[in-house]
Amino acid sequence: MKKIVILGAGLVGKAMAIDLAKNFEVTSVDINEQALTEVKKHGIKTMQLDLSNQSLLATTVAPFDLVIGAVPGFMGLQTARTVIEAGKNMVDISFFSEDAFQLDELAKKKNVTIVTDCGVAPGMGNIILGYHNKRMKIDTYECLVGGLPVVREWPYEYKAVFSPIDVIEEYIRPARYVQNSAVVIREALSDAELIHFNGVGTLESWNSDGLRSLIKTMPNIPNMIEKTLRYPGCVEYLRVLRESGFFSYEEMDVRGVKVRPIDVTAKLLFPKWKLKPGEEEFTVMRIRMVGTEAGKATNYEYNLLDRTERSTGTLSMARTTGYTCTAVANLVLNGQYSRKGISPPEYVGEEETHFNFVVDYLKNRGVHYQVSVNGKV
Repeated sequence: MKKIVILGAGLVGKAMAIDLAKNFEVTSVDINEQALTEVKKHGIKTMQLDLSNQSLLATTVAPFDLVIGAVPGFMGLQTARTVIEAGKNMVDISFFSEDAFQLDELAKKKNVTIVTDCGVAPGMGNIILGYHNKRMKIDTYECLVGGLPVVREWPYEYKAVFSPIDVIEEYIRPARYVQNSAVVIREALSDAELIHFNGVGTLESWNSDGLRSLIKTMPNIPNMIEKTLRYPGCVEYLRVLRESGFFSYEEMDVRGVKVRPIDVTAKLLFPKWKLKPGEEEFTVMRIRMVGTEAGKATNYEYNLLDRTERSTGTLSMARTTGYTCTAVANLVLNGQYSRKGISPPEYVGEEETHFNFVVDYLKNRGVHYQVSVNGKV
C-alpha cells in the first residue's frame, strides 16, 4: 500500500486524511496536539512535529510516496523547497504568496512532480479553465468564489476555515487581473459589487489576487478576473480595519514591547471567526468562460453550491478544497499525472481523462458542479 504524509492537520488537512486513508496508508503531521487528536480518532497515524524545522521535515517525508502540503501560507514556499530537495512528489494547498515557478528548475532537476494551489479557487477553477482553454478560444474568464457561514452573525458575518493570517492576506495583497491582455493591479477589496446567487441570495464581490499562476500560464486569454464573495457590508468593515493599520506587518512599540498589528488582529479576530461546534457553512462559486468553440460563439458557466456535510460534520470548504487536492493526489500516486517540475492545476486540467477523473471524484463525494452551455444546463 502506498504511503502518504499530510503536512498540516487543520480542518482541511483532517478531511484529506480521512478521504485518502480509504485507499492509502496516511500519516498526518502537525505541531498542534489537539488537531492531531481529532485526526487520530479516525484511526489515522499521526506525528507531532514543528514543520518549520526543515532538517526534521526532510527526514520525516523520506519514507513516503507522496507529500500533501496543507501548512499556513507563510510556511508554504520553504516547505515545498524542502520536499523537492528530498526528491518527493507533492500536491499542495498552502497558497503561498511567492511565485512557485521559482522552484521549477529545482523540481525538474530532482525529477519530481509538484502540483501547487490545488484547492477550490485557486485549484478547481484552474482545472476547469485549463480543460476549456485547450478546446476553445477564450476571450473572458471570470471566477467568483467564497466560503460563508449559514448563520450571519454580527459583526463580521464570516467564519474562517483557514489560518487567520492567510485570510487577512486576501484583504491586503494587491489584486491582479487581466484586461485587454494587460495586467491590472488594484488594491484588495476594490470594485465591490452586489451579485445574486440562486439558493444563497445577494452577495458582495470584490477584487482579490486569485488568478495567481493563470497570469503567467494563460497569456492567450485577454480578460481574466477572480473576485471573492462575502455577505453585503463585510467589505466596509475590512477596509476600515486595513486603513486603520490593523493588518500591518510593521512592528510598533506598545509600552516598550514590539508587536506587529496583524498578529494582534489575528488573535482578536480568530475567536469571532471560528466556527462553533455544529455550525454550518457553504461554498459558492461561479465560473464563466466566453469565447468561440468550433467556430461558434460559446459561453460556459460552472456553478457550485456546496454545504457542510451533516452526516459527518465535514465542512464544505474542507470538502471542496480538500477533495480537489486528494483527487489530484490519486492521479499522481497512480502515475496518471507525472509532468515534472511545478504544475499549477491548469496543467492537470488540460488532459480530458484527468479532468473527468477530478470531476467524477468530486461528484462521488457529493461535490457537484452544474454546467451550462450557452444558457442551457
